[in-house]
Amino acid sequence: MATFEPVVVIDGKGHLNGRLASIIAKQILNGQKIVVVRCEDINISGGFFRAKLNYQAFLRKQTRYNAWRGGPWHYRQPGKMFWRTVRGMIPHKTSRGAVAMARLKCFEGVPPPYDKKKRVVVPQALRVLRLKPGRKFCTVGRLGHEFGWKYRDVVSRLEERRKAKSSAYYERKKQARRQLAEAQKNAKVPEQTQKQLEQYGY
Repeated sequence: MATFEPVVVIDGKGHLNGRLASIIAKQILNGQKIVVVRCEDINISGGFFRAKLNYQAFLRKQTRYNAWRGGPWHYRQPGKMFWRTVRGMIPHKTSRGAVAMARLKCFEGVPPPYDKKKRVVVPQALRVLRLKPGRKFCTVGRLGHEFGWKYRDVVSRLEERRKAKSSAYYERKKQARRQLAEAQKNAKVPEQTQKQLEQYGY
């Protein structure tokens, strides 16, 4: 991300949790607005059982006097779990950190209007490039589901529907391109018009 974009939409699938969070933390502190979609498919290195034990230990941490009022809040929603990971890398109690966190949005699945926008990946955080082949890993979505996230089936159903619509759109787009290429090849342009076009560099 060498230059600033109005909004960068990152597809979280296949990225490592901590590596992606650290890159995003730096970018939002610098002023870049970022949206992360498909947070349920973000990977955590290490086996699922290990991650589950770590999260159970985290759930035991609570305020002594009034946990309902004082927190800490233990999120089960994958988007909020990733959001909290980024927050841990930001000075979020300062005004600068609070403004930076307002630049970040995290979603499960790909909700509108981001399903119609270009999505990018972060090569420095991709699991296939960073994790040694054969190493164990798990997903944030499965971890959240085990601890009480109720919408995994709903999100997967909506994702199947979105992918079907997307593939149908892509087929129509390919067909339109093919028709345009054939029309350009078979077009008969008069000689006088062709000379005028050549004058203008076409």
